[in-house]
Amino acid sequence: MTKPNDQTLGSDPNDPGQTLIEHLIELRTRILHSLASVVIIFLPLFYFANDLYSYISEPLRTYLPEGATMIATEVASPFLTPFKLTLVLAIFIAIPYILHQLWSFIAPGLYSNEKRLAIPLLTSSVLLFYGGIAFAFYVVFPLIFGFFTSAAPAGVTVMTDINRYLDFVLKLFFAFGLAFEIPIATLLLVWTGATTVENLRKKRPYVVVGCFIVGMLLTPPDIISQLLLALPMWILFEIGILFATLIRNRQEVE
Repeated sequence: MTKPNDQTLGSDPNDPGQTLIEHLIELRTRILHSLASVVIIFLPLFYFANDLYSYISEPLRTYLPEGATMIATEVASPFLTPFKLTLVLAIFIAIPYILHQLWSFIAPGLYSNEKRLAIPLLTSSVLLFYGGIAFAFYVVFPLIFGFFTSAAPAGVTVMTDINRYLDFVLKLFFAFGLAFEIPIATLLLVWTGATTVENLRKKRPYVVVGCFIVGMLLTPPDIISQLLLALPMWILFEIGILFATLIRNRQEVE
């Protein structure tokens, strides 16, 4: 179904559009470009793989007892663990370009008003994801690692496996990165008509409980990290409601 010409940007009434095969070829091209961007970023970063792991493990190593070190319990861990970290970091860095490729693929089928809203949402989602990772690394990690190492029983030396540590860190990175997307999810729910600002406000008590449940499931079993995830999620939900209200009021004025 063709969209109205007066609501599209650069639409040509005589353009029959792309065929299914052309869409699939374009999609393949976008995917290949995205993969290529990850590889291009990964190759120079891999030279610094060990340095990157040293940096990412600093929040834990700072609190290790004197004489304690991190260990590798598997033969290939000294190579594969920094390799995995570098690959994930390359994907994180390439996210803006990957989203640009996605945007280039779907933009021709959007209305002009959808394009005006989609660009700020995509930009904000990337910044919020990075913000969630930064919050986890600089705020959450020092607190929870300080707690864990201090809670070790007497006579027990804390010596964490490098691969287990990386898995733990990446889990929290994804948890906080996705949790910081709550304002975007809230805006999209209101913008698409799935719910209203009034309904979200009425469901606020359930959302607060849900934030603490998610915090309990996605973080280690200590109250500090659970609160550090649940409270920002609640605050970000309130920010999402605020911006959804502002956008709705602006649309009503227009």
